[in-house]
Amino acid sequence: MEKILLVDDHSDIRRLIRITLGRSFEVLEAEDGATGLEIARRQKPDLVVLDIMMPGPLDGLQVLDAIKADPELVSTRVIMVTAKGQANDYETGMARGADAYFIKPFSPLQLVACIKETLAR
Repeated sequence: MEKILLVDDHSDIRRLIRITLGRSFEVLEAEDGATGLEIARRQKPDLVVLDIMMPGPLDGLQVLDAIKADPELVSTRVIMVTAKGQANDYETGMARGADAYFIKPFSPLQLVACIKETLAR
């Protein structure tokens, strides 16, 4: 079963995504960037759904950079889900290695379709 790591400081967003994913995946969760990166390094998820603006020492872009710089995680797919919706925010996320970028509020069904499509590549 493929592993999905949800990293978002809003528990309701994590719950919404987890429920929409159903039982098709093993779902891991973290409420901040540092915890998310620790879980990613320990559990080696297939895909990370990552917010940008979170409390703590690491924001989502720093976590994305760390994932892409880690030889054991470099192939991990990352989908950004964030309130940062300016064109330069999107360009920055994609340039740093994100596989997709969703702006909150987002369609949970479109996100899940993107997750499945990204994992199928």
